[in-house]
Parts: sequence; C-alpha cells; structure tokens
Amino acid sequence: MNLSRRTVLTALPAAAGVLGLGACSSGGTASQASATASSQAPTDPKLTLDSAAWRYDATGDVYYQLGLSYAATPQASDYETLGIYVPGAYFTGTDNGNGTYTATINASGAVGSFTAATAPTVLPVNTPGYSAQKPPSEYSYDIIKAYMEAGFIYVHAGLRGKDSNSQTYSGNAPWGVTDLKAAVRYRRYNTASIPGDAAKVYVFGHSGGGAQSAVAGASGDSGLFAPYLAALGAATTDTSGKALSDAVAGAMCWCPITTLDSANAAYEWNMGQFASSGTRAEGTWTRAYSQDLAAAFPAYLNELKLTDSDGKPLSLESSSKGTYLAGSYYDHLVAVIQKSLNDFLSATSFPYTPSSTEMAGMGPGGGGAPSGGVPDGQSSSETTTYNTVEEYIASLNSSSQWVAYDASTNTATITGLEGFVTSQKNASKDVGAFDGVDRARTENLVMGSGENKLHFSSSSREVISKGQSKYSALSGWSNDYGVAAYEKDLAAKDSVGTDMATRVSMYDPLYYLTQDSRGRGTSIIAPAWRIRTGITQGDTASTVEVNLALALQQAGVRSVDFATIWGQGHTMAELTGTGEENFIAWVTQQATS
Repeated sequence: MNLSRRTVLTALPAAAGVLGLGACSSGGTASQASATASSQAPTDPKLTLDSAAWRYDATGDVYYQLGLSYAATPQASDYETLGIYVPGAYFTGTDNGNGTYTATINASGAVGSFTAATAPTVLPVNTPGYSAQKPPSEYSYDIIKAYMEAGFIYVHAGLRGKDSNSQTYSGNAPWGVTDLKAAVRYRRYNTASIPGDAAKVYVFGHSGGGAQSAVAGASGDSGLFAPYLAALGAATTDTSGKALSDAVAGAMCWCPITTLDSANAAYEWNMGQFASSGTRAEGTWTRAYSQDLAAAFPAYLNELKLTDSDGKPLSLESSSKGTYLAGSYYDHLVAVIQKSLNDFLSATSFPYTPSSTEMAGMGPGGGGAPSGGVPDGQSSSETTTYNTVEEYIASLNSSSQWVAYDASTNTATITGLEGFVTSQKNASKDVGAFDGVDRARTENLVMGSGENKLHFSSSSREVISKGQSKYSALSGWSNDYGVAAYEKDLAAKDSVGTDMATRVSMYDPLYYLTQDSRGRGTSIIAPAWRIRTGITQGDTASTVEVNLALALQQAGVRSVDFATIWGQGHTMAELTGTGEENFIAWVTQQATS
C-alpha cells in the first residue's frame, strides 16, 4: 500500500523540516531508514560550512566555495569534496579584505521563479560508465551560468567510480552513490548557511550517471547505505540533533545503464535474438548462451508484475516466431517504439538529416551537464538528407517492411520488434553484454573489488549452470567461463562485509520499486522523475528505461516524465531543445508546483 504525503512526513518527524518531499514509500518502513540515521553518532561539527569563506564573482554575480569536505572521515580526500555556487541575489556579502566574503542569506533576494527561501539545489552526476567525477578545482562561470540565471543552487561533488580505486580506498559500487548521498546530507546539514529549500534537491546524469541518479532517486534513506555513510562520517543529524535525510526530490536520467543483474538477459531478448554474427554466430557457445539468456528474460519480467497506467498487468508470452515475442508487455514495448516514431514525425520538418551528435558540454573537473557518448559499433551521425517523410520511411523499410505510413495523418504504424531492432537498434555488444563471460565488461569492474573484475549476475549464473554441458561442446568454450567462476565471485564480500547480491540490489532502482521486491518500502522514493533515452542506442535494452518508468508509476510516484527519442543514440537525447535547457525547465516546473 502506498503512503500519502502526509503519512510519509508523519513517519519521519525528525526529518520533516528538511524533507517535505511528498515522496512515495510503502509499509511504513521509511521510518526504519530514519531511525537508522538517528541511531548513528551526531554529525561531526567539522562539517559546518564557514560563512566567512565565500568567494565572489562580481561579473557573474555568484558566491562560491570550493574544496569543501562533505565527509568527516573521508576515504578518498581527492574526491570527497564539493563546490557550492549560489546566485549573488541570495546573499548579502561583506568583503573581508583578503579575497573572501562573509555572506548572510538575503531573505528578499530573488532570481527568476525563485527566492532565497525557495530555490532548488541541483547536483550533476557526470559519471558515464560509472566512472569517477572529479570535484571542481577552479572556478568557471560558463559551467554554471545557465543554472545561476535560473536561480538554482548548484552543488558539484566529487564522486568515486570504477576508475578511482587505490591502495587505500575503493570506487566500486556502492561507493559512488554513497558519496552522492553524503553530499546531499552535507548540503542539508548546512541549510542555515546555504540559501534555498533544502528539500528540493535534484540529481541529474547520463549513462552510468543516469543510473546512479536513478539509484539515488529510488533509495532515499535506505538502511543498506547506512554502514557506508557511517564509514565516511557523513552528516547524520542537523545542528538540533534531528535526523538528516539523503532522499532527493527528483531525478533526471538520460540513458540509465541499470538493473544490472538481469541486463544480460534483457539485452539478448530485446536485441541479441535478432543477430547472427560475431558472438551470436551459428556454432559458437555464445550463440547458445544468447538464446538461453533471451529465453530466461520473460520469467524475470513476468515476476516483476508490472502494470500499465490503467493497471493492466504486463507480461510476455510464448510466440510461434522468436523468443516470447507476444503478450501485453510485448505490445506495450512496441507501442512505446511506435509513439517515439510518431513524436518524431510530429516534431520534425523535412528535409531532414539524421544526427545523434548532441553531447553535453563539459568544463574543467567534470562539472556542468553530464557527458554523452556513442556506443561501440554505432556512428554518431549520418550525412544522408531525406527530402520527404515518404523518403525517410522508405529508408526504414529498406531491408524489410516494418513501418506503414499514413500521409493524411502523418502517423506511422510498426509491425513489431524485430523490424525495428534490425533496422535501428542492432546489438553492438558481445554476448554477456554487462556481466562478460571473461569479466571484461565495464560493469564487472563496477561490481568488482578494487581493480579486480568480478562476476555479479545471479541470473546469468543460473543460465550458465543449466547450459554448461551443452556449451562445452561448442566453439569457443573455455572452462574459465563455467559456473565455478560465478560461484566464487558471487560469494565475495566487500570491505563493509556486504555480499555481492546485496550490492547489486543496492544499485538496482527496481529493487526499491517493484511490488514483490524485498526493497519495496525500505526507502523514500523521489516524487519527480524525468527519463530520456535515445531509442537507437545499443548500450542497453529498451526494457531498462521502460521498466523503470512502469515501476515508478506503479509505485505511485507523483510525476514520471518518460520518453524515448527517435533517431538519437547514447546521448542526452531530447526531442527538441538541449538537455541542459530542458532539465532546467523541468526542475523549475517541479520546484514551483
């Protein structure tokens, strides 16, 4: 049963003054998360922001501080600092004569739609491929200009990632999101010194950053993160001793690479089953593995018990052609693809030249908006210009007829998944797209131990276990790929003593959202979400974003703005406008509603 806004805030009396999120939770267990926080040691006063240490950019009218440690006992001091940027109107500053300013909040200050009391805070999660995000080391107005003009508070925190392991600390999951949560808590601990509404915190990222934004949005105050936050000395209580929260008000997720345990199977069902070359070539053991992964996905999907916006159950059913290409879920996915094409046709003027080149601008230190990228095997742009809609539709149908076009209504109808995938969304990754058979994938390091890559997918282990005798007789098999390797890695525990299955669950938003999941009701879910993905990207299955949106809607989240963008790949995909300007407009709308 979903709790109302009033119920959630009642369950968290200690944090009510900070939150005010209207978040969704279940079963009253949000109070458990808050109780965990309040049972920890009080916040170390060393995390108090010095109001006499602000710098001031008179040209841009921005107050800022860099190098602020958001952890009392940091593990990675080269990452665990942040910069805070505040529109000048929100402060009254006194020049200290040494390049610094003593700043007090100007209650009458206003910028755009916001005041010093109502301004939202945004945190970029620029961690493509779950990489690290460096904290800012120097001031750059260009990076924050649009956010300052919109009246936002901008917090750029360093975050560990897969590429930030050292002899003394780890960047593997869940440390990246842990760092992000600690930064959110730091901002709230210092709410008396930082303008804005501390409840209105929004995270945004692309790819792995989109995934970590989704995790942060779904896992607010989850007790699973408590021992990790404690190890950092993250802020737990405000100056009055009341519990602090790391729940956020909203998450912007472009192309989130997430739900990793089932990602191998989803990839093969969505795309791999239509491929027949490379690791999916006839006679190879990986082709057989691909087919078995694809066949395993429907059981997983059906166990999620997803429903559409009308409450209709969504499931996959066996089909006469292909692997489970039937059922209400299949029809829903096809409808999502068809809507993407029709949204594109409605918004696009011809002549039209396809392009997937919108990559976010980046500044020194990895701040600003998240970066984009193009998956292996895909081109970032095309040079062909289509003079008419009919000419473009003909190009889509060049290999097979899968799109029907009605010129009188300027709408298209597609016949099914296979034609779309073959034409627009080819499998660009080898079999074992996320948990690689040789542990060579990015995600094997993300879920690894230091520099050691590990298997992490329990569902892939099950498929390997059942098919190993068959695979061993086929081309390319090695005993190193057998189930024993999975058993060893899945038994591993991290420095906090957390097992692999739990770490994988911590980094899966669906763990906190779906109705029968053990994580449902153990966190505070962000009430506002915006999800965008380029529909042609080969980095992950379409099911990832679709299932996230469905699970959020089913969980009763107030606002879920989801769209797949036709003709765009693995980038900050938008139908119109730029990612940055659309994100700013969305936050403005959410924070003023």
